[in-house]
Amino acid sequence: RYFMTQTNKNLFYFLMILAMAGWGASWVNAKVLSAYVNEYEMILFRNVFTLITLAPVLLITKKYFRINLKSLLLAVFAAIVMIAYLKYYFLGTKFGTASLGGALVTTLIPINTFLIMALFYGKKIQRKDIFALALGAIGVLTILNIWSFSYEDIFTKHNMYFLFASLLWPILTIISSKTTHTSPIVFTFYMYVIATVLVSVFFVDFQSIAYEKFDDTFWINILCLAV
Repeated sequence: RYFMTQTNKNLFYFLMILAMAGWGASWVNAKVLSAYVNEYEMILFRNVFTLITLAPVLLITKKYFRINLKSLLLAVFAAIVMIAYLKYYFLGTKFGTASLGGALVTTLIPINTFLIMALFYGKKIQRKDIFALALGAIGVLTILNIWSFSYEDIFTKHNMYFLFASLLWPILTIISSKTTHTSPIVFTFYMYVIATVLVSVFFVDFQSIAYEKFDDTFWINILCLAV
């Protein structure tokens, strides 16, 4: 029993590292894709390939596609927030200081999520929590050599996109946490379906998409970002 528990923990840690590597790579993917598509087109293509690769997972894990009405309604709100998050994430990466903004939002999201969740649930923030978050933030800022940037470099209009993104992600987290009797994978699937429909109907002009520009670089980056 101990061996199985330890094995599960090791697998969890490995998958967490893999997830963070994918998260870090996504900023590079978005920067490359900004030369091919606008923010809404990026959301569309990303979501389509995410859905294509996520659907078999639901079948293999036998989660299927069952979702209750409450979770479906939450998926609608989550999809709207996700569209806004991805928009600012894409615009920040395209126009802002990519390395600075990418690290800032990566640092701010867990801090903002933790603080908002703590306030939302009335949980007391312990000293060790503050220490851990502060240590992580100082570490990232030191790696970036933030001290060499001027005030104007950091607080540009375009870098503010990253700030908005870091505030929207905790909202998405809170909405998702309210789902009941629904697998997180199933909830994610419906959130992507709804977001794809909304973007397709209201924001994407399919005739203006420059399909002829889509080369191997585009497809590699969109697949990395989606899968």
